[in-house]
Amino acid sequence: MTVASPPSEALPHDEPIENALLGGRVRLLQARDGYRAGMDAALLAASVPARPGERVLEAGCGVGAVLTQIAARRSGVLLTGIERDAAAVDLGGRNVILNGLQDRMVVRHGDVAAGFAAPGLARFDWAVSNPPFFDDESALRAPSPARRGAWIADDGLAVWTRFLSDGVRDGGRIVIIHRADRLADLLALLGERCGSFAIRPIQPFADHAAKRVLIQAIRGGRAPLRLLPALILHDRNGAKHTPGTEAILRGEADIGF
Repeated sequence: MTVASPPSEALPHDEPIENALLGGRVRLLQARDGYRAGMDAALLAASVPARPGERVLEAGCGVGAVLTQIAARRSGVLLTGIERDAAAVDLGGRNVILNGLQDRMVVRHGDVAAGFAAPGLARFDWAVSNPPFFDDESALRAPSPARRGAWIADDGLAVWTRFLSDGVRDGGRIVIIHRADRLADLLALLGERCGSFAIRPIQPFADHAAKRVLIQAIRGGRAPLRLLPALILHDRNGAKHTPGTEAILRGEADIGF
């Protein structure tokens, strides 16, 4: 659930917009133009049941929409975001302050393509990401320059899965939200170092095919793959979301694996 205030038309072109997430528990500054965090970020944040003291890494964190929501859901969790877009890093730092998270969240400038070793960080308990959906610009109408980085993975999906796999300790967990039609690719790439997969399809309606999947993988895991019941986002009774989805967006429910 997001509420924009004030209207973008009333703001200077370069002034960010502030949105309220999780029923107002999170305040998020986002660029007026370009990619805006929405449903995918909320679902990813709801899928990370990290415990106090555990460390969570996000690859391609943007302005911090996922991490700030994890922080609101999970007290005592330590959060680090890596983002290559300098403007997003600046807004991410402002969002850290806006939400009073200076003691447990940081947004760092860095490129996933450079590998996990580049930032010089110790391995994390969790690594999460909503990678760019496409690695072939011919597969879609060219996005606007301001949104290109969120949609196009210049170095391919393998760069993202390798960064995440390298970023967690043995037994650490990776959670990804992505297009359902890339599921086979994600399993193959993550399977080089990870296992114990749990997959939750995300369907727009109960009678529609899944368009997104949430995947949890464990580094070094050997348990059989589990295909979980789907999360249904909408029904046909006139409400915007199903009651379960609405509870997730308000921060009142989690998405378990």
